[in-house]
Amino acid sequence: MTKAIMIQGTGSNVGKSMLVAGLCRAAVRRGLSVAPFKPQNMSNNAAVTADGGEIGRAQALQALACKIPLTVHMNPVLLKPESDVGAQVVVQGKRFVTAKAREYAALKPQLLAKVLESFELLKAQHDLVIVEGAGSPAEVNLRAGDIANMGFAEAADVPVVLAGDIDRGGVIAQIVGTQAVISPEDAARVKGFVINKFRGDPSLFDDGYALISAHTGWRGFGVLPYFDDAWRLPAEDALDLRSSDKTAGLHIVCLGLSRIANFDDLDPLAQEPGVRLTMLRAGQVIPADADLVILPGSKSTRGDLAFLRAQGWDVDLMAHVRRGGHVLGICGGYQMLGQTIADPDGIEGAAGTTEGLGLLAVDTAMTADKRLTEVAAQHVASGQGFSGYEIHIGRTHGTDCTRPFALVDGRAEGARSADGRIEGSYLHGMFGDDMFRAAFLAQLGAAPSGARYQQGVEATLDALAAHLEAHLDVAGLLALAR
Repeated sequence: MTKAIMIQGTGSNVGKSMLVAGLCRAAVRRGLSVAPFKPQNMSNNAAVTADGGEIGRAQALQALACKIPLTVHMNPVLLKPESDVGAQVVVQGKRFVTAKAREYAALKPQLLAKVLESFELLKAQHDLVIVEGAGSPAEVNLRAGDIANMGFAEAADVPVVLAGDIDRGGVIAQIVGTQAVISPEDAARVKGFVINKFRGDPSLFDDGYALISAHTGWRGFGVLPYFDDAWRLPAEDALDLRSSDKTAGLHIVCLGLSRIANFDDLDPLAQEPGVRLTMLRAGQVIPADADLVILPGSKSTRGDLAFLRAQGWDVDLMAHVRRGGHVLGICGGYQMLGQTIADPDGIEGAAGTTEGLGLLAVDTAMTADKRLTEVAAQHVASGQGFSGYEIHIGRTHGTDCTRPFALVDGRAEGARSADGRIEGSYLHGMFGDDMFRAAFLAQLGAAPSGARYQQGVEATLDALAAHLEAHLDVAGLLALAR
């Protein structure tokens, strides 16, 4: 019988995703067939599966740690925020409905059946399933109908380990307080705790560690020091995107849109030795020394175009272009570069048409059908082949499409301005391809670095697993699985 264990957290961003990735790789190194699972995730940074679905980016990284292909069953419910009060609900890889928070609560009972179906499918195929919770089980106001934390753990009969984040402070209250507010039945399902992100001498926390164990009766599985190389792994949360600390090199600036999506395009650039990446935040101006400005993907293209204009970035972009700078729009960013964006059916928000930035002679119309596919492409300007994926609604046409960014199975994809300095493409993940990244950056004047991004991710996953083995009772954690 396949075993499973669930890592829940005392809050969001306490390091659950990283812990699960490390445990997955540690278990694989023990010779086990392992799969990651997250019943419900909320993220606009999705990964495309080989069967044409989408899941959260964290589960894609965890699948890589497990050395297995992605499947929609690793994250059966994905919530993609489209506004402050509503989100697109993706079920087993496909768009199901767009719902507000109160409407979503009413959907949970029927979604639990899909969650359990996916979980059972993974269990049937692997020795071990390592489950990641969402948010915190201490949000007891959400316990009724819960499918993300204790509600799932109860329905699937999975033991739970609680992770606390000492880096943000108050970790004793985080863990003891969680036990205090959850029901006795849920508390009994928790088999232990882990202290995550410790900086300094762990022995200084011995008394606090013992206090948590005494107050809760839960077993401690160790204090995990902060993993300094975490930045080398793909980020799922836009809040984790950061500017590089370099002061020289090719300067690439990415606009930090309010609903930025599928920003895995940026991770390989941030790690390029000869590239200085700046993540521009609201209220900041586009630096005059930028060589390339990237308009990234967005979950709400017209909404983020309004956000872009509110920051004055449209004016900055025009000045950047006049100075001879380059611009690359990816997916939603590509749509923004055109002349108009029409959404007659209100798929992404209020129905209507928005004037684009006018940097490319193209027009976009939003359509209900969503394109989700992995692709092999050839960059027209450099002739370099690369792999990537498409995940978008909307179709774009216009004069500049006669100068495509890439060819996909002989089909023209994307667009370029006549002088080649403004480019747009629907293709994500292109910069993860080492040869393409080198060729693209060379056109901007960057010297070849020989960086191997995917090799670096693999090495970092091995280092993460070794980090867990050195500081946690990994054998004890895995032995909890039932």
